[in-house]
Amino acid sequence: MLVSNVVHHVILVFIIVLLIMVARRLKVAYPIILVLGGLVLGFFRLMPSIQIDPELILLIFMPPLLYEAAWYTSWKDLWRWRRVISSFAFLIVILTATVVAGVSTWVIPGFTLALGFVLGGIVSPPDAVSATTIMKYVKVPRTISSIVEGESLMNDAASLIIFSFAKTAVMTGAFVWQEAAWSFLLAIVMGIGIGLVVGLAYYAVHRYLPTGPEIDVVLTLTAPYVMYIIAEACHGSGVLAVVSGGLFLSAHSQHMFSYRSRLQGASVWSALVFLLNGLVFMLIGLELPVIISSLGTSSIGEAIKYGVIITVVLIVARLLSTFGTSIFTVFISRYITTADNRPGWKGPLIIGWSGMRGVVSLAAALSIPVYMDNGQFFPQRSLILFITFTVILLTLVVQGLTLPALIRWVKLEDRDHMLPHADQEKLIQDELLEKSLLFLDKHFKREVATNRSLSQLHEDLINKRSIAMHNRNGDGDYEQYRHIYLKMLEHQRAVLHELNRHPRFDYEVITKYRALVDIEEEILRMKYDPVVEM
Repeated sequence: MLVSNVVHHVILVFIIVLLIMVARRLKVAYPIILVLGGLVLGFFRLMPSIQIDPELILLIFMPPLLYEAAWYTSWKDLWRWRRVISSFAFLIVILTATVVAGVSTWVIPGFTLALGFVLGGIVSPPDAVSATTIMKYVKVPRTISSIVEGESLMNDAASLIIFSFAKTAVMTGAFVWQEAAWSFLLAIVMGIGIGLVVGLAYYAVHRYLPTGPEIDVVLTLTAPYVMYIIAEACHGSGVLAVVSGGLFLSAHSQHMFSYRSRLQGASVWSALVFLLNGLVFMLIGLELPVIISSLGTSSIGEAIKYGVIITVVLIVARLLSTFGTSIFTVFISRYITTADNRPGWKGPLIIGWSGMRGVVSLAAALSIPVYMDNGQFFPQRSLILFITFTVILLTLVVQGLTLPALIRWVKLEDRDHMLPHADQEKLIQDELLEKSLLFLDKHFKREVATNRSLSQLHEDLINKRSIAMHNRNGDGDYEQYRHIYLKMLEHQRAVLHELNRHPRFDYEVITKYRALVDIEEEILRMKYDPVVEM
């Protein structure tokens, strides 16, 4: 049985990788393809259903996904758009959850207000993975992607707190608004505080103890789980603990890690998040047939109707909220300084239409317990799960497939006054070369004159500056230089392969130099290949 489960999971990973390659070939966001692929596998019973303990679903997926997102989020962007992000992450999430609670209580027979807030807490937060993946295929101003990414870091906390309180109200039958409001604020403060304290402890371990690259990577894998578990145990927000701790450690990573730890850590985390995101979106499709079979007294037609109604409510509520935020920004900019005092209608429209649901909603829905403390079934659990899956599916497919066309149609100009990435790269390269030469001339001029290796380094820097200048002036030499340089590195690999056959050379030494060639190619490509702008 164990071997069979392992085989099925390995096959599932291969299917996920294959579908993501198909998505890249079609230039379609991979969450959409994975969900549709999961649906096909589930409906035709090509893969057995995957059962995950509801108590563990949030713990398994949420901490690492949030931590990785926080790690690569810009502090500058978060601070610049703090008001917009805060309003979307807290006020609009609370408003959306309230609207969903009211509509679901009114439309769905047998739905109490507490159940409505359970559903509202689940479906209120948009998923950044879906939106940012789609935006990679269409050029969109950095402002939009920064707001969407920043919002997704914070809105999960508000939605999961609402979900937690509402779930408790359903299970206990008691709910006091004053206590809930106080607990909400306490959860936020406790979550942020615990995240920073745990982050500080990890910083001290990385900075002052002899860890090494392998230990550094393992510690980073444990950090989000430690932050999340401690915060939840202290009745704080585990989500905000992971986000605040991740942002803190990311800001101090230069002083914590060696270059080797950073390289290895980036590779490990990239693969881990890739796999987790793939599994979650595939689960969405795989689990829907299971949910349909457990609907019980609710007919499939009624369940679909409720799912469509809630989806429409969410889309309309988000669009109204984004336009309302735009209008309020124009008004309040008369009295305070805002990041953008004339947001217009194009940006809010794109942000409003970027409200696809995904990972967080799925994890929260699956975490609903099957039984309450008194041993009875959790009321309407299957229907809530079905509505959640319907919302995720419709927003991913409908909004996800139409978002690129919408972005192209509105032709939103970038008013951020930030240099294009290509120009930024040129300036950074020039600055690094000039300051490096000045540093050597100022502090080590005599050593450069007498040390052959240092003299060669100085000459190499001058040559690199000359190459960069030729490239700026459009002399056409660089493309040939880059092409031949890459061919030379490939030839070096071939030489190492031949040397590896010789008995005098140890495989470990060959592997070391092969890695050096790979790093040299990576440096060449990262330094001179343009960054793809969103």
